[in-house]
Amino acid sequence: MTNCGPGGSGNESCCTSPQVPGGTFYRTYPPEGNVSTDADPATVSGFRLDEYLVTVGRFRQFVSAVLPADGGTGWLPPAGSGKQIQLNGGSGLVNVGSLDGGPAYETGWVASDDGNISPTTANLSCGAATWTSAAGSQENLPINCVNWWEAYAFCIWDGGFLPSEAEWEFAAAGGSQQRAYPWGSTDPGTANQYAIYNCNYPNPGGQSCTPAPVGTPMLGAGVWGQLDLGGEVYEWNLDWYATYVDPCSDCANLTAATFRVNRGGDWADLSWWLWAPTRLRDYPQVRNQFYGFRCARSP
Repeated sequence: MTNCGPGGSGNESCCTSPQVPGGTFYRTYPPEGNVSTDADPATVSGFRLDEYLVTVGRFRQFVSAVLPADGGTGWLPPAGSGKQIQLNGGSGLVNVGSLDGGPAYETGWVASDDGNISPTTANLSCGAATWTSAAGSQENLPINCVNWWEAYAFCIWDGGFLPSEAEWEFAAAGGSQQRAYPWGSTDPGTANQYAIYNCNYPNPGGQSCTPAPVGTPMLGAGVWGQLDLGGEVYEWNLDWYATYVDPCSDCANLTAATFRVNRGGDWADLSWWLWAPTRLRDYPQVRNQFYGFRCARSP
């Protein structure tokens, strides 16, 4: 089911998904660029990555499908869905955690995780939540307070998949350009032109500290046009958090561990959290005001 309409207010072309070409890059490198310590090479095949973070308005349509109380059908991801079937003869991403007893490739959605999808107003109301019980003025803000399973399920429902950590970083780094920030090496400043970070929005240095409508910092676009890859909200990735395994070709770490990966920094973080190679991790069940996501799609 592809649901690429506006995010509620009609001001957001939310499902533009620019093509990211395949290539090889280093996942570990110094963003400052002053010492050559590049490591952990990875190769990814071409894919498409949504230009925008998933908004409240887009997520509201998913909630309406999932929750019978909201008139929905109780939709749940079909078992095995969400795999990148364009890879490895339909098997999907290679699981580099298979040496620890995991499957060789993606399994896709696991039916036993159905119970982890519960996007109720109560569950989406953590901290400075962007969700509102009825559509209003926040429809073009990034959805937050979403757990990892809900991010994964939304992308399946929306006709895509949750990007792997390697895919996400490839887009943020500009592939082999190995950029410090998604937009390049320019300091993000405080005027909200490159990134929403360090509590500069809406007033640099002011007392207010909030997320912005997605796509606000237009100068912050990555090489292939994605916005908000640095700042705004951290983005859930597909992988479990683990030490990188080399080599990596169309890979992800899919053997169960403790934490899932999230990347990109948030509206209150300092600038080094916006660096493309910076990693973060958290429990998949966590609902956090600083966590959101975007979807990827087949080329």
